[in-house]
Amino acid sequence: MAKGKYEFWLREENLEILGGWARSGLSDEQIACNMGIRRSTLADWKKKYPDISDTLKKGKDFADTQVENALFKRALGYSYTETKEVEEDGIVTQTVKTKKKVLPDVGAAVFWLKNRRPDIWRDKPKEEVEAENGITVVFKGADDKEAKEFAQ
Repeated sequence: MAKGKYEFWLREENLEILGGWARSGLSDEQIACNMGIRRSTLADWKKKYPDISDTLKKGKDFADTQVENALFKRALGYSYTETKEVEEDGIVTQTVKTKKKVLPDVGAAVFWLKNRRPDIWRDKPKEEVEAENGITVVFKGADDKEAKEFAQ
């Protein structure tokens, strides 16, 4: 690509475009493609030009935080008010507000716990077995039979 193309992307208005792509969830590969450069070039530019690196990081952090908040809210459940307008002959005659509740989502809660507290919520918890010599042995994901055989 033409020498100096990075200068184009260092302009304020173009950094905003990069941040928007990052907030939209695009990967570095997709962002590089949109910029008309290779992924490796983008990686080099992120090292050389803090404005590009910071813009992409902030955009991705913003999107990640929004998704985390939505997952957390869904895991716990929440209430909201729905507003509906009732029309007769094209004229709004009344506004009805209904309080609605979204129940906690078990799948969202499990996903959250497995990722935030893997020490407690992983699918295969650690197994601790005390050997005859008094040494405690920790097995990650081992079943009881394997742990007991090893301890003997």
